[in-house]
Amino acid sequence: MMENRETVLSVQNLVINFKTDHGILKAVRDVSFDLKQGETLCIVGESGSGKSVTSKAIMGILANNAIIDSGHIIYRGENLLEVSEDEFYKIRGHKIGMIFQDPLSSLNPIVKIGKQITEAMLINSDKLKTMYNDLISDDLIRYKNTLAKMNIAIDNEKKKLDVFISETEAKEGRTAAQKAQDKATIKQKQAEFKQFEKETREKYMDQAKEYKAILNDTEKEAKKKVAAYKEEVTAEYKKKEKALKQQISAASSKEEKERLQKELEQEKEEFTNKLSITKAEAKRRALQIMKEVGIPEPEKRYNQYPFEFSGGMRQRIVIAIALTASPEILICDEPTTALDVTIQAQILELINRIKAERNLSCIFITHDLGVVANMADRVAVMYAGKIVEYGTTDEIFFDPRHPYTWALLSSIPDVDSKERLEAIPGTPPDMIYPPKGDAFAIRSKYAMNIDFREEPPYFKVSDTHYAATWLLDSHAPKVEMPKIVNERIKNSLEGNKQ
Repeated sequence: MMENRETVLSVQNLVINFKTDHGILKAVRDVSFDLKQGETLCIVGESGSGKSVTSKAIMGILANNAIIDSGHIIYRGENLLEVSEDEFYKIRGHKIGMIFQDPLSSLNPIVKIGKQITEAMLINSDKLKTMYNDLISDDLIRYKNTLAKMNIAIDNEKKKLDVFISETEAKEGRTAAQKAQDKATIKQKQAEFKQFEKETREKYMDQAKEYKAILNDTEKEAKKKVAAYKEEVTAEYKKKEKALKQQISAASSKEEKERLQKELEQEKEEFTNKLSITKAEAKRRALQIMKEVGIPEPEKRYNQYPFEFSGGMRQRIVIAIALTASPEILICDEPTTALDVTIQAQILELINRIKAERNLSCIFITHDLGVVANMADRVAVMYAGKIVEYGTTDEIFFDPRHPYTWALLSSIPDVDSKERLEAIPGTPPDMIYPPKGDAFAIRSKYAMNIDFREEPPYFKVSDTHYAATWLLDSHAPKVEMPKIVNERIKNSLEGNKQ
């Protein structure tokens, strides 16, 4: 049923590294997933597994030392890794919203929350400017994206060259001959980069000049249309204003004059709202959204500061800010981590309700599989920068196949299970030096020799369920999942029957 829905976002073979003082950190390694219309996809895993890096890549807010080695993030037919900042400005917040972990650090402590909620609305308050930008949008984006693709291609090659040079020069124990050979190789690589840069600029600049000429013509037409619209709206208002003022002058009673005066004020407000979003209109919308996210007494709370709110209420404010632009995708990056259990449940219920009411598609990032059970339609389990298991919520909870998924399920407190909780031994690997084979092997009691030699491919469990573990290979010995996981599945199934 979920598979028949439209795909609104598709991440394909995404590889992201970070250049650090200690070397290249492999943060995201060949990650792929789809987000369907109206669904919640939960990405779960320990800290450092690459969950937040993936979400930041979708939002276009990666750190400057990030290197996007390969992959695509397709949204509405466009690769977000190749769009210009001008287009991302239209997407970020407006089409794809994000809720971060700590609400207090997301809010300005010395600015009243009403101003913070209305800020984005008032920044984009000039409707004539918005109309003009919409009219030129397609041609402007095409021109800017052409330049962006050129700069991104050159920048990525430059980063790869810098990494090659730093790794080559960092080699220890080189002889004089080897140093001379490395120096010659670096010089050759630099020459190749200069040639690549020259050819890339030539390739894209010819196309960019053509698009710029089209954009100039579009801008002229857009200015004419905006001016004509403003003239039409103004003339219509002036006509109504004149008629109402004449009626007010001719009114025989005080009540009639007051009624007509109110009608005139209403016409003026409607005229103003056609040209811009006023502070009064922005406040009205903000109060409506505050009420929608469950903030009591919104009129009073509108003029309060963040420190006057509890953690749960601050998170509701952050959600309200994310909803002001009516995005179609909402990314929630561990939005309940800093909250106590009772408030967590309230925030999760709120996100679920808003998602249903607005038909949002949601990516929910967490390290807590207990949260996943209440939120997800599908689940992606991440470890060491890779998705190790991917399936529907029922498949992940009732038929888990990867030892890491078993470990996560075994470590969640459960009032019904009698088995002792199992901690996951060890720590995640240092991804500057990623382990050979299965990254989880060193922490897994089910690891086989092949796990330390070769990285497992994805094995198909069902049409919607895949796991990257050698335990699913036809030659692997039969291994039973931990007793505590079996017991939980049994208890859950018995509870569902009742």
